[in-house]
Amino acid sequence: MPWSRAAVVLAAALLATSVLVARQRDQAPGLERHSWTINGAERTALVAIPKQPQPRPITVFVFHGHGGNSLNAARTFRIHESWPEALVLYPQGLPTVGQITDPQGRLPGWQHVPGGEGDRDLKFFDVMLQWVAEKYGVDPSRTFAAGHSNGGSMVYTLWAARGDRFAAFAPSSSVFRLDVIARAKPKPAFIIAGKQDALVPFATQERSLQAVLRLNQADRIGTPWDGGAVRHASKTAADVIAYIHPGGHPMPADSGVLITRFLKSVAGTR
Repeated sequence: MPWSRAAVVLAAALLATSVLVARQRDQAPGLERHSWTINGAERTALVAIPKQPQPRPITVFVFHGHGGNSLNAARTFRIHESWPEALVLYPQGLPTVGQITDPQGRLPGWQHVPGGEGDRDLKFFDVMLQWVAEKYGVDPSRTFAAGHSNGGSMVYTLWAARGDRFAAFAPSSSVFRLDVIARAKPKPAFIIAGKQDALVPFATQERSLQAVLRLNQADRIGTPWDGGAVRHASKTAADVIAYIHPGGHPMPADSGVLITRFLKSVAGTR
């Protein structure tokens, strides 16, 4: 299928951004770089550690999009800034074939589904979670995952394959495939989609949202929540917040703040 002009332009922008941010990789005030060796490969993450971490702290994993990196995710989501009490990890992906762009797999990304890429990124998550558990302790009722685009696919992968480790999820500009969602259990979710998305068509994201509403037994018609987002109340205590914006593939500037507000409500903090 030939790409649209908008998709080609956006792919070029993603590549340029990846190169630019890679040059700035060490410029991450307030974040510590940690690394782990998994099956012979070095895996890294930028980590925001609270000044006075509590036992079993609120923990948030945030996944960048295809062609992005840890620093880009930290600067886009900024969850560690709006929630300084949380332990926030921004993991770094490995070169991955893109489903829409980057067919050569030159840019960093994440497995798209459970079982993909030898489950290398699920194994990476397991190691990071174990690291957090050994240093601070882990509380699944206060553990969350967010991600954009391919990072959103990784969030959905975690929902399906590691859902019992999390309290809620916040994917953006991505799709919960029907064969993957069949493995998932209801969880609160904050879902972002752009009506003019040139890479992941809005109609596809809308079908994914409807599948999540069915999974969570949430109302099809929502009520105003905050910042233009809509709340779909759930019969299983798994409300869905849908933030449908008029733009394209990138997240709106206020996405990180709204995601944090949602995650705080699930964690029972303010």
